[in-house]
Amino acid sequence: MSKRYRKAHPKPESENKIAVRPKNLAQRSYLNEIETHDLTFGIGPAGTGKTYLAVSTAVKALRSHQVEKIILVRPAVEAGEKLGYLPGSLQEKVDPYMMPLYDALTDMLDGHLDSYLQSKVIQVVPLAFMRGRTLNNAFIILDEAQNTTVEQMKMFLTRMGERSKIVVIGDLTQVDLQGRESGLAHFLNLLNDEEEISVMRFSASDVVRHPLVQKIIGLYEQK
Repeated sequence: MSKRYRKAHPKPESENKIAVRPKNLAQRSYLNEIETHDLTFGIGPAGTGKTYLAVSTAVKALRSHQVEKIILVRPAVEAGEKLGYLPGSLQEKVDPYMMPLYDALTDMLDGHLDSYLQSKVIQVVPLAFMRGRTLNNAFIILDEAQNTTVEQMKMFLTRMGERSKIVVIGDLTQVDLQGRESGLAHFLNLLNDEEEISVMRFSASDVVRHPLVQKIIGLYEQK
């Protein structure tokens, strides 16, 4: 292990700000699938903990030296808006799309997130910036995967290098691609019974946010 990599770990796992534990059977199963598969899909509604649990598992893997870096990825697609129309620098344009990932990391790293980001041990990047990369020794999370195109999903999944793990997270009821096929839905339709690939599906009953969130999702599912 290089000296530079060791220096990028400012505090041990036991000092995490929040100890993340599964709150229901679905979350427990999801964590197990991530632990036992190199490629896991977490599919389901908001509030089920898909992203938060994946990030917590990534942080745990980093601090136990199972991986050398964490790559958190999101497509920059929100209700048809494009990055070019937002004011500010490129980083300022990108950051709002990445805020849910920053929020989860802030909970778990308690003031040390900046040092991880500056050393590039943790990278939070738009999906478009992944083209051409090969990611070895990494824990890679693709959030909001329902907003990838078919071409983007293929590009992303083929970034996986040696000793790496990928978690793909999405909600197929919230596609913002405006008429284009979701790369997440397309890939799930391609799957048969590949043992190396896990698909964990959450339902409204697995929501762990405010109790009203579960009821709101149920109302939409009735239509």
